[in-house]
Amino acid sequence: MISNKKIAVIGLGYVGLPLAVEFGKKYLTVGFDINNCRVEDLKNGIDNTLEINSDMLFSTLSNGFFSVSSNKNDLKECNIYIVTVPTPTDKNNRPLLTPLIKASETVGSVLKKGDIVIYESTVYPGVTEDECVPILEKTSGLIYNIDFFAGYSPERINPGDKEHTVSKILKVTSGSNPEIAIIVDDLYNSIITGGTYKATSIKVAEAAKVIENSQRDINIAFVNELSKIFNLLGIDTNEVLDAAGTKWNFLKFKPGLVGGHCIGVDPYYLAQKAQEVGYHPEIILAGRRLNDGMGKYVATETIKLMINKGILVSGSEILILGITFKENCPDVRNTKVIDIINEFKTYSTNLTIVDPWANGKEVKSEYNILTQTNLPENKLYDAIVLAVGHKEFVEFDILSLLKEKSVVFDVKGILQKDQVDGRL
Repeated sequence: MISNKKIAVIGLGYVGLPLAVEFGKKYLTVGFDINNCRVEDLKNGIDNTLEINSDMLFSTLSNGFFSVSSNKNDLKECNIYIVTVPTPTDKNNRPLLTPLIKASETVGSVLKKGDIVIYESTVYPGVTEDECVPILEKTSGLIYNIDFFAGYSPERINPGDKEHTVSKILKVTSGSNPEIAIIVDDLYNSIITGGTYKATSIKVAEAAKVIENSQRDINIAFVNELSKIFNLLGIDTNEVLDAAGTKWNFLKFKPGLVGGHCIGVDPYYLAQKAQEVGYHPEIILAGRRLNDGMGKYVATETIKLMINKGILVSGSEILILGITFKENCPDVRNTKVIDIINEFKTYSTNLTIVDPWANGKEVKSEYNILTQTNLPENKLYDAIVLAVGHKEFVEFDILSLLKEKSVVFDVKGILQKDQVDGRL
């Protein structure tokens, strides 16, 4: 159907940029983002997400196939549009489709007969055809599956992971009819060495993606609950998991904070759709509630340890190591470390937050808190919470940062047992 492919990737974040770069190595590709500053940074070889290094970015930008733009007119000659915008939730954990709707309006305004629109954003089953396609039809004046077509291929990017990159991860694909499904599958197969799996429908592909993260969320919630139980019993959770992990079919999940733009969000999308059709999901929401409470739990347990050691909590100096949602990654979206911080604030503590990976301006804008890249000199702390397992923190001499009477709480379980007072 489409012989000379010209691809537009809408949204150049953690998902869109690596995908656009891969397509840009082989096809005429326009990477589009409404953030002018982001586009200018990319033109200068700067990727603040750290997913693509400068050499790779410059190399692809100079090959004659790939370009980046914030000008909608540069999309007009494209015939395949791939939408990779975020799908967050609002303050009440309800799906927020605004970025997806705006992106669909942008694509619809340049859509032509024969074009294909592929969505990668994580959604609940039905969003592509029930929410996005009507916007494409209304904006373009074209008819779905007659004048233009759609596909869905959920993203599986793991931010900060340099091993499981976009070209190496097996990709689920789908199309709005059997012919389009083959075209979409062939398109991704042409850049992905990890292979593809052609789902039977767009809704099946949407559902497959949203349960991937929901499954992980539930499993982590289970070990988080185990951690709470074993702490009360005076048993080390990590030692229990190591012992249980010797069985061949034991699932090796670890306790911790569950944030970010995927695992901490996607279960709410599935729950929302379930409730719309009259089913109240119990396990999914129970897992979410438990995981959403882990930040407060960490802070409360640290306070208890301080009180037990006779440390005055009000006015105490507490160091929090890490603010990003995961280790060795600059992404601060939906980080659950903020829940630790907010709980400590209720006890009138003095907080120092250090993260060598986070962008301080972004943290200030998102959460209205100040962070530092490096540790303050000649300062000692009443308590330290190792919240994120950045590689830099493993090298710290934790004991040299502590007052004579102090507490260390290790959220990530990476410090030696004799160095900590508490951990998940």
